[in-house]
Amino acid sequence: MNDPRRNLSPTSAGNLWGAARAMASATLDGIIRMSATRTNYWLEFLFTGCLATTLLATGVGRHNGSWLAAFLTVLAGLFVFSFIEYLFHRWIFHGPESMYRRGHDAHHRDPRGYDALPFFLPSAILLGLTLLFALVMPGSHACLLGGAIAFGYVGYGLSHFVIHATRFRQPWLRHWAARHHIHHHHPDGNFGVTTPLWDHLLGTRYEGRKTPRE
Repeated sequence: MNDPRRNLSPTSAGNLWGAARAMASATLDGIIRMSATRTNYWLEFLFTGCLATTLLATGVGRHNGSWLAAFLTVLAGLFVFSFIEYLFHRWIFHGPESMYRRGHDAHHRDPRGYDALPFFLPSAILLGLTLLFALVMPGSHACLLGGAIAFGYVGYGLSHFVIHATRFRQPWLRHWAARHHIHHHHPDGNFGVTTPLWDHLLGTRYEGRKTPRE
């Protein structure tokens, strides 16, 4: 029988490979451009918020054990997210050259811009994490844990937006927002946005210049 692959000359195969690479490059460029739009920015919240609500509702609906254990699972998810937030901000957004580093650098240049991850990416990652959790724990707890992490992500995103879009009058809110504004002037510290917990634990809380006592 004739093998169709034998009819492809090296030149034809090279043209197909080049076309595939060009299409992949154009698709990636389009995703990067889309990620800087206002529509993508708010779609990310919408998709992730819907996922968080669905996972939490599913977890509650399927849960038939201790409600204290369910509550602790949700708290564990929020705690885990607080470290994920710190990890990504410190070692990926301020890490080696990458698409994520370039997007975050654009945010530092224009804090009120709309640079964000592609709207579908956080939801896809969080759904994948939830499926992994389901391999090692009951499905209801996997959904509660994944939903809490997704909810933490939405809380982080909205907090980040509000910090840059709002001038707070309440002293405690001004203090909370100031921690992140300091990061924009001293990007080697204050990586936590929603909480300073990991900055305290890992020694990256900005201390400021201390005046020696007389």
